[in-house]
Amino acid sequence: MPEQSTVKNDQATAKGENLNSNAKTNNADNQVLTLLDFESSSLPDVVVVENGLAKPIHKTQNQAGVTSGNQALSIQFLAKENYKSSISFKPKTPWDWSELGDFSLAMDISNPLDESTHIFGQVFDKKGQTHTRSVVIPKRSSNTYYIELKGHDLTLETGIRSNPPSWQSDDQQFIWRWGTKQLDVSAISAVKLSVTSLLNDKPLIIDNLRLIKNPPVDGNYLANLVDEFGQSTRTDFKQKIDSLAELNQVSQQELASLDGQLMPDRSKFGGWKTGPKLQATGFFRTEKIGDTWTLVDPEGYLFFSHGIANVRMANTSTMTGVDFKRGIVARAADDVTPEDSKGLNGVSVEAQQSAYVSSALRRDMFSWLPSYDDPLARHYGYRREVHSGALDKGETYSFYQANLQRKYGDNFIEQWRDVTVDRMINWGFTSFGNWIDPMFYHLDRFAYFANGWIIGDFKKVSSGADYWSPLPDPFDPVFRERAAATVAVIADEVKQNPWCIGIFIDNEKSWGMTGSHEGRYGVVIHTLGRSSQDSPTKAVFSQLMKDKYGDIRQLSEAWQQPITSWQAFDAGIATQDFTPAQLQDFALLLETYAAEYFKIVKQEVKKKLPNHLYMGARFADWGMTPEIVSAAAKHVDVMSYNFYKEGLHAKHWQFLKDVDMPSIIGEFHVGATDTGLLNPGLVHAQSQQDRANMYSDYMNTVIPNDYFVGAHWFQYTDSPLTGRAYDGENYNVGFVSVTDTPYQEIVEATKSIMRDIYPNKYGHLVAK
Repeated sequence: MPEQSTVKNDQATAKGENLNSNAKTNNADNQVLTLLDFESSSLPDVVVVENGLAKPIHKTQNQAGVTSGNQALSIQFLAKENYKSSISFKPKTPWDWSELGDFSLAMDISNPLDESTHIFGQVFDKKGQTHTRSVVIPKRSSNTYYIELKGHDLTLETGIRSNPPSWQSDDQQFIWRWGTKQLDVSAISAVKLSVTSLLNDKPLIIDNLRLIKNPPVDGNYLANLVDEFGQSTRTDFKQKIDSLAELNQVSQQELASLDGQLMPDRSKFGGWKTGPKLQATGFFRTEKIGDTWTLVDPEGYLFFSHGIANVRMANTSTMTGVDFKRGIVARAADDVTPEDSKGLNGVSVEAQQSAYVSSALRRDMFSWLPSYDDPLARHYGYRREVHSGALDKGETYSFYQANLQRKYGDNFIEQWRDVTVDRMINWGFTSFGNWIDPMFYHLDRFAYFANGWIIGDFKKVSSGADYWSPLPDPFDPVFRERAAATVAVIADEVKQNPWCIGIFIDNEKSWGMTGSHEGRYGVVIHTLGRSSQDSPTKAVFSQLMKDKYGDIRQLSEAWQQPITSWQAFDAGIATQDFTPAQLQDFALLLETYAAEYFKIVKQEVKKKLPNHLYMGARFADWGMTPEIVSAAAKHVDVMSYNFYKEGLHAKHWQFLKDVDMPSIIGEFHVGATDTGLLNPGLVHAQSQQDRANMYSDYMNTVIPNDYFVGAHWFQYTDSPLTGRAYDGENYNVGFVSVTDTPYQEIVEATKSIMRDIYPNKYGHLVAK
């Protein structure tokens, strides 16, 4: 594109007229307004590259990547030294697309590699709002990809994390991730394509960045999505079940292959029987040998925990669009388990007699649901509360559980339990991960982790970004009472069983995130604005500052804020323009807060379960700051991190050396859409074989790391196609499908990894 046209693009992207003299139209119904066609001999001024390389390429250099004119843009995302790599298109003045009607941002992307590339696409407006999506670019491919920015689908709350495309097209839609669905399209400040945690450099070729009018919406795009087995009605795939006879045939073939026999080098508890033997304590523990951390099994053998999290029925149901006018019993005040961590929570016949359709949109998604007198009606349930979705309460149905009954009969739970353990052992796993149904605890066949939540009517604090829920106030005495109640239930379930490796309490709390002072110290900033009378944590913060400064004038000077008295400080202050001294104090206050949380939980765990490891609260990669990590390290036995990326990037994990604690990956996964699921999950692959390859790549970054003593895949089953009841997650992340059929590609990849896991992980210790 000529430089003059680029400037015009910045200033007059306006109101729907052509953006330059080369504006193009795909066809009569789908007008195209070109933003960038990369015909200039140099990079346009709007292009900004971070940790990457970009240059125009001529079609004689790469014919496949040039889809318009003679040139395209080649971008090389770099992995070696950079956790993130991106290319942005930033106009000098915001783009105004407010008069275009319903439209999408489209681009042509080619991938010259023999492996897929998962990229994020983000659009930013001048208000600071972000619209984030992602997509996989298959190997050796060239296609058109689009991000809907204004249109019908963006106005709907369907209860599905990512909806099907709302019109038929050969073009590929970026899949919704997070942010603001309806941006201020009159002031678009940037478009960004990025990757994170690459394991090797990835090139892409981008051409013809443009705006297109949305085709007419298919009025039935959300209807009749699910068949009687819970599968997609719109996609055929290798393992799709078409009849009850086929379901049973596939099941019998698999059962004949399961012998439940440990791999030859495994100890009774799954440790390395042919490796070094350390002191046996009768319970799992940790030890550092040289520079390498390891778990040690009850018999003294080195142990690496690899397995699957969330093996239970709690998250297998989806909202049906039905509710009841009466007969719903309220939750007990002393309940220690959130509703999404329970089973189906069925309702009475009386309640079912008052059923009504509360959402026709949801109800019409199903081609079949059983009548209440059908034998498969036992898999209906109820949710009195949800995190997000089209409904805030209502009836649910578990197709997964219904398929188990179809396979195994009315007493399906016991056979499902035993088959599940046989699978874990035959596939080579050494333990379960978090969130395992207690029915597995006392089989004495397979190691596991117990889990619990601390919920109740204690006071809360906020980080300003409380994704799952507000944070607890650990200085409120009620918090300790509720922690003790939770641990008492866990202890009664575990009963000092030696097969229990450790205890996870809570999960992915919104402690704060790096990137800004407001994000990192949100807990402190929001708590300082509260009264010491109302907030126990604020009272502790006030006392710490009084002890440090004595005279309020010294604090006021250090923070460069006009705080006139300690009474004013106690009443609540606003903070801004942070000074170095203030940030130092914020770090102290944040670590003090978090340390109290982890200290109390550990004390309660060790009172009741002294022989088991306290595994922490599993940090989300978006919810851990240095202060929080430091606080946890003082109290947990094993640090736990949920990390949804393609692998462990060495630069990002350098802090492990300073923390020097045994660590575990609590969750990771990879998914695809080739089996009809509408959303691959948090990391995208192009197919089942590709996700198996990416699983292996991830594990091969964990195994050599001296600090990691395990990694857990999330989860056992795919999410429901129409979204799990709690929050709409509809991911292809299971080792088994909704019909309880294993994905053989990833099973074989697991067997391959696990046959040699111990020599590959700890073989160097033998050499020493």
